[in-house]
Amino acid sequence: MEEVVIVGAGIAGLATAVALKKVGVRALVLERSEELRTTGAALILFANAWVALDALGVSDKLAALYTPMEKGYITDVKTKSIQEVHYPGNRNGAQPRAVHRKVLLEVLAEELPPNSIRFSSKITSIETQVEHGLSTCIVMLDDGTIIKSKVVIGCDGVHSIVARWLGLRSPVYSGRSTVRGLSVFPEGHGFDHGHPIQQFLDVGERAGFIALNDKELYWFFGATCPPKGTMEVMETLAKDFPPVYLDVVKHSDLSSLTWAPLMFRYPWDILFGNLFRSSITVAGDAMHPMTPDLGQGGCSALEDAVALGRHLGDSIAKHGKLVTGDIGFAIERYAKERRLRVATLITASYLSGWVQDGSSRFMRFLRDVIFYGLLFGRVVKGIAEYDCGKLPSVSSLPSCESESSI
Repeated sequence: MEEVVIVGAGIAGLATAVALKKVGVRALVLERSEELRTTGAALILFANAWVALDALGVSDKLAALYTPMEKGYITDVKTKSIQEVHYPGNRNGAQPRAVHRKVLLEVLAEELPPNSIRFSSKITSIETQVEHGLSTCIVMLDDGTIIKSKVVIGCDGVHSIVARWLGLRSPVYSGRSTVRGLSVFPEGHGFDHGHPIQQFLDVGERAGFIALNDKELYWFFGATCPPKGTMEVMETLAKDFPPVYLDVVKHSDLSSLTWAPLMFRYPWDILFGNLFRSSITVAGDAMHPMTPDLGQGGCSALEDAVALGRHLGDSIAKHGKLVTGDIGFAIERYAKERRLRVATLITASYLSGWVQDGSSRFMRFLRDVIFYGLLFGRVVKGIAEYDCGKLPSVSSLPSCESESSI
């Protein structure tokens, strides 16, 4: 019997486990892989993510490793025109940074007690049953293990089993795919630390790179026709892109390469769908897969973790422990808080990707003059100013012994 079971040890899963630990609840994290997954190589964490990381108590560890990102340059491959864009921080001074996904996961995992993560644990089914008038969650694994829990939180990604159990409609394909990778320059890549992010746009194609440190660059390439690897990117899809970009791709660490179709969940499925049932809910990509055009997938997953921890922490503060009868109300409040926020992010991200297509003169006008010239800074700043709140201090809570520990 566990207090909380979290399905998936990605960003959402580990961050949620850390949030719960800070409010006095130990969670068991079930991960189907044999080790922490690092799909995606790196990601940009905007100011709203750093607010969440601060609430989780790990922002200083990460901020010390990476240089803030203040601006970027966007090059039209056909016209060679270059625009400068700025990436604002928030009112508290938090600034965006590009970080290794693996480092982020490791920093979060280090905050958890030993044996909090159970690897090679693939769930096959979920059900609920009533025992002594209280609802209990039953999670079954492919090795025959049966785990009972008060709470189940699905952080199991785009194709979430937990989301399917809740009745959420499956995500849909955006029509675009992307390749991501890390490029390694043993002698140094020559770009200044804190070098602006470079992006390159062509019809139906978008690419870019940013320095992570003195020797590593994170790069991506997205297109409507799915690229499968570096050779196809260099020789076919991006052959007309600037040499500086092709040289970055050429230095790729092949083990870091990932390819994925870009999926998203319709925002109305978030607004009107079942984000929870009883004491079972979802977070991260399991709730709100979105296209990466505004870089908010990982950021919003961190927000989810803090919001869920805050609502469960408030429940503990009220009752002195994690009371089964009140858990459902806490999770309902969490789902209500997140609906509009993540539906807005999904919509803004999709429209941001759509407007950058550049397939006609009108679309290029929308992209260059309206979106980048007038809207981009306001959109990014508006998103970055979001504050997911703080977690109640465990020292200020009553004893958090659970009913299940009897």
